[in-house]
Amino acid sequence: MALLEIRDVVKTFGDFTAVNHVSLSVEAGEFFTLLGPSGCGKTTLLRMLAGFEQPNSGQILLDGKDMSQVPPEKRPVHTVFQSYALFPHMTVAQNIAFPLQMAGVAKADIPARVAEVLEDVRLQQFAKRFPHELSGGQRQRVAIARALVNRPRLLLLDEPLSALDAKLREEMQLELINLQKEVGITFVYVTHDQGEALALSHRIAVMNKGEVAQLDAPETIYSYPKNRFVADFIGQCNLLDAKVVEVGGERMKVEIPGVGVCETLPVDGAQVGQSGTLTLRPEKIRLAASVAHDADEVHFTGKVHDCLYLGDVTIYIVELDNGTLVETMLPNSAPGRARFFDDNDAVELAWRYDAGHFLLG
Repeated sequence: MALLEIRDVVKTFGDFTAVNHVSLSVEAGEFFTLLGPSGCGKTTLLRMLAGFEQPNSGQILLDGKDMSQVPPEKRPVHTVFQSYALFPHMTVAQNIAFPLQMAGVAKADIPARVAEVLEDVRLQQFAKRFPHELSGGQRQRVAIARALVNRPRLLLLDEPLSALDAKLREEMQLELINLQKEVGITFVYVTHDQGEALALSHRIAVMNKGEVAQLDAPETIYSYPKNRFVADFIGQCNLLDAKVVEVGGERMKVEIPGVGVCETLPVDGAQVGQSGTLTLRPEKIRLAASVAHDADEVHFTGKVHDCLYLGDVTIYIVELDNGTLVETMLPNSAPGRARFFDDNDAVELAWRYDAGHFLLG
């Protein structure tokens, strides 16, 4: 039995449906992420798990027990907010001890519990400091420590890293992964940051307009999106309108209007004449002044339309002969010049037949 089960949950605010018949389960010890754009329903769902909101219909079960009549303070669940919500007049140790005091833990037992969780988040030397004396990353760790000190069955994290700068956010992501492994508590994490979700999660539920658009492992969601929304929302992706022209065997042929026919992996249920979208990640495309032809690859010619230098890679927007724009990238791994092509340079593109993923409809 899953630790957490969400069964056909609906939440409305007046005429607006924030969560629309969502069903999913989370296993014990899992790092599970709710990912989606603003207004997709992910935070509303998290608030229902915490008990701050009640569903209009459906069930939320924790360890098989229906949580609908259990108030927030009685649930074995803790929430880490984006704002940290630390008490400014209390030291780090006092902030962490507060939930234990509220739970009626014996006074003599509290120091050892606080010391244990301070060690988990590597803040032992900061126990006597106040929140204003800490960095953003340290305050974040105090907030997590306070949430962990009662060893909840479920830890809810609502965009906890969004206030941090990029470098610190990356460091905290690694810390969260290691911390979750060490303490073994189930994490349900809310974010709008696709890279963060891919880096942290065992599984991701991508949400859109109150519904789960896809629930899978990060690598499956990235490589095999189930629909156009997921393909477009997760990372960079070329979305090429296409029509099925041949099916059967280990390869399927699709025609990209104005570009030509290319091979791709077959799709269950595909029929000649059906329209769809070929999704193609930029890093799957080879780009060069001249590309050696390979029977397993699709080849096109074009010219550089624009480029974007990102440090580790350079993104090139290539205009194919019919005007279609395709995004590709080259790693800046060689010393010296980082930019290999200039605007209007003639180039060739190639990708393997199995590099793309075709979506029907």
